[in-house]
Amino acid sequence: GLSQYSSDPRTEWDLNAYSSRDQVLEAVRNLRYKGGNTFTGLALTHVLEQNLKPDAGARLEAEKLVILLTDGKSQDDANLVAQTLKNLGIEIFAIGVKNADEAELKQVASEPLELTVYNVLDFPLLSSLVGRLTQVLCTRIKEKSNKEYTGSAVKDIPVNMGPQLSPTDLKISAVTSKSMHLTWSPPLRPPKKYRVVYYPSKGGISKEVVLDGAVSSLQLSNLTSNTEYLLSVFPIYDTAVGDGLRGVTSTLPLSSPRSLRVSELSHNSIRLSWKAAQGATQYLVLCSAAPDGAED
Repeated sequence: GLSQYSSDPRTEWDLNAYSSRDQVLEAVRNLRYKGGNTFTGLALTHVLEQNLKPDAGARLEAEKLVILLTDGKSQDDANLVAQTLKNLGIEIFAIGVKNADEAELKQVASEPLELTVYNVLDFPLLSSLVGRLTQVLCTRIKEKSNKEYTGSAVKDIPVNMGPQLSPTDLKISAVTSKSMHLTWSPPLRPPKKYRVVYYPSKGGISKEVVLDGAVSSLQLSNLTSNTEYLLSVFPIYDTAVGDGLRGVTSTLPLSSPRSLRVSELSHNSIRLSWKAAQGATQYLVLCSAAPDGAED
């Protein structure tokens, strides 16, 4: 299975999409590169919430591995959800290219780091990792499978976390040109943290807020006026991530001055007056001579 991410993760194909090596290689050849931001935390949440579920082809008896490939430092908190994945027994391998933050790779990856963290200077050099990485991955799968057969506990991702772990009823209120208020109903089992992610639907910088699990409301401020925002609320537990609660709403346009009036005309001056725009701290007044033949 494969997902690409920027500020909005996108599943390219699920674990059960292809059944042969040739099919997978053909899918890779047809892959379109997704540019944009680097929200690794959101991407790992997407993998856990969407890609590692039975309806996406994840088999409960199979070992779970996540290979993260990134060329930059994450713009959100990747460690929280990475720890959740690792608590579920999912191994994370982190591969950095170019401007990747090696300290962050080591924080996200599973132990032992000498087997799970790789960093190269440019994309063509990734080919040098293939042989070793393939060997390490296969060996780790065999080791974990042997532990399972000898009776060691292996944690499975919950098949259906249901309302017990997921918030409901997202309400958006008090919407202004630069703020809005979010509230939701907490799940039956309070989470350790909430992760609230919001970003403009037509592209732009994604932001996130991490809240204590006892809190179920948030005031978002410093938003852009007259803009549609996508909102997601993720409950984070020690060993699971509940289904995300999502919403969409638009901020109001900035208020405009009204009723422009002209008075006190002279040969070189004009007096203008208008009804004030709510919240305006300054006005910019532009004037130019009308072209010949235009109405004065």
